[in-house]
Amino acid sequence: MSTHQPSQTAAVPVGGGDTPDARQLRAILITVSIALMAVIASVSGLNVAQTHMAVEWGASQTTVLWIINIYTLALAALLLPLGAIGDRLGRKPTLITGLVIFGAASAVAGLAPSAAVMIGARVAAGVSAAMIMPITLAVITSTFPEEERGKAIGVWTGVAGGGGILGMFLSALLVDVADWRWLFALPVVLVVIALAMTFKSVPNSRERSPHSFDIIGALVSVIAVVGLIFVLQEGPERGWTDPITLTGLVVGVVATIAFVVWELHRRDASLLDVRLFRERGLAGGSITLLVVFGVQAGIAVVLFPFFQAVLGWSGLLSTVAMMPMAVMMMTASGLAPKTAARIGARPTVTVGLALSALGLALMALFVSVDGGYLSILAGMLAMGIGMGLSMTPSTEAITASLPRARQGVASALNDVTREFGTALGVAMLGALLASGYRGSIDDKLDSIPADAADTAREGIANAVEVAPSTGTHSQDLIHAAQQSFVDGWQQAMWAGVAVMGALLVYVASPRSARREARTPAHKPTTDQAMGAEQGRPGRVRPRRRSRGRAGS
Repeated sequence: MSTHQPSQTAAVPVGGGDTPDARQLRAILITVSIALMAVIASVSGLNVAQTHMAVEWGASQTTVLWIINIYTLALAALLLPLGAIGDRLGRKPTLITGLVIFGAASAVAGLAPSAAVMIGARVAAGVSAAMIMPITLAVITSTFPEEERGKAIGVWTGVAGGGGILGMFLSALLVDVADWRWLFALPVVLVVIALAMTFKSVPNSRERSPHSFDIIGALVSVIAVVGLIFVLQEGPERGWTDPITLTGLVVGVVATIAFVVWELHRRDASLLDVRLFRERGLAGGSITLLVVFGVQAGIAVVLFPFFQAVLGWSGLLSTVAMMPMAVMMMTASGLAPKTAARIGARPTVTVGLALSALGLALMALFVSVDGGYLSILAGMLAMGIGMGLSMTPSTEAITASLPRARQGVASALNDVTREFGTALGVAMLGALLASGYRGSIDDKLDSIPADAADTAREGIANAVEVAPSTGTHSQDLIHAAQQSFVDGWQQAMWAGVAVMGALLVYVASPRSARREARTPAHKPTTDQAMGAEQGRPGRVRPRRRSRGRAGS
């Protein structure tokens, strides 16, 4: 996997000025990291308040899940269009607008008197998050000089990967020490800080294109993403053969095909030049992020029930138990650029994927009810290091594959891949865990009353809840459910090992390496040749054609 794509010079503020110095670059990086943290924390933070919302509003589990999922759905659907709009209108004003709307939506959510108001606020937060998230990365790739860009992307990917766990911890802390509504104070505070720093530190940059905005491509992309994400979110709840689920799948697939056909027709005027997926950097980086974020999200689905239902820990302690993996991930993300500079991007990703597969295998082999937390700690640490090493070069490969004039789109593609991977990982590993649990517990319920046994089959939390009603069989049922959960855990982990192994073979393949070495330098599109609007309005710096270098 190579990130040696056409040279991309750093963007200069639209109003004129020199390239930012080291102090200014540091302030820019801190600013976009805080803004990104607000978005990421809101993805995962509300999970800890599901029960509180259901009780306060008398909401069904379906309604609560929609409160959580509608944010991700709106975010994923609008990433590509809003990323492209940010490129055209200016990244700084787009970021400021997104932060203002996001902060207001978070405040409304914290004060919401009903589930309906909460859903509306979450939709607004998701839309504004789609303005913020791609711009944070686009600011880095368009502002930082090439020699500093990898380090900055490493910090960004660390926040994107580990920020969800950190956000969940802070949210759980607020719920435990105060009230569940206070968890919305976290994104509001982060937004206020990011807004103040954006006005002061972030330069504006925007790109000029001779083509009109691809409105049809944008609309079709929204339909495609909504359809596919909806299927992944609703499939586990409604069933994969439910008519609504199948309808969503058909809509998503047809819209995706239509999007590809339309973008091929638009060529250089497209929202996303799908021809670039022929380049291994873009394809390999996208596939790697899809799998890595999918496995990470799937692991979270498995870990939290293990901590809470098997080990009996509170929600706060469960999030604390996840922190070692998050710390390793964020640390490795920061070190990945230096490692890639020494041994190459592909070897770095290969080592990361190998460590991730090893971590999954360790957790599958050694997890046990009696062994508790220590039986999975080594696997968690290996996973964290492996994911950190693989995420940064993959993100850089994606952003380097598109011209600077399309960095908002490149960043949005990175984010869409992340959201798809997350939804896919939760759906697939969650389904494998549930299937393994049910298959294992069926043989352990012979002595349990029929009604209690039926409830226990639904999941380990249900088994723990119904156990006291079984009298002398209570401990037997709890032990059976815990052991069955571990059996389902192992099934999900081995599936993760298989997926990681397949990706490892793809990335490390000598044939793929030779094919990449033979890939000609990327031919600039018309937009790329036009360059970015820099210095004064109307002034265009032409891009120089890169001679290209073979990737490592």
